[in-house]
Amino acid sequence: MAKIIFRLRLVPEEEADEVRLLLEDSHIPWFETSAGRWGVSFPALWVRDDDDLPRARQLLEEYQRARTERIRAERGEDFVPETIISRFLQRPLATLAVFGFVAIVVYFSIRPFFSILSQG
Repeated sequence: MAKIIFRLRLVPEEEADEVRLLLEDSHIPWFETSAGRWGVSFPALWVRDDDDLPRARQLLEEYQRARTERIRAERGEDFVPETIISRFLQRPLATLAVFGFVAIVVYFSIRPFFSILSQG
């Protein structure tokens, strides 16, 4: 029975290509499912045979470790991931606009429930 080995949602195409090539070079039978026309399906790489799953997982772990080290070396030691606070300090108006929009959506989403509670 097929087992999922690698989820493709939000994965850079370069990384997905490298994983496909890794599976091909290791002679592990696999297939791919796409997100579909509207992007609601489950894009992933699957291993066809359960017997190949442990080897595929081990290869992927080694690949991920090597990729992480390579990207960290490219970015340098002083790389700091972006946080909400750092984004706010860089672009305060855009960040406030996003939070305002989210607040409006939440307000209009829960407003009907409060009106039902106040009537009862």
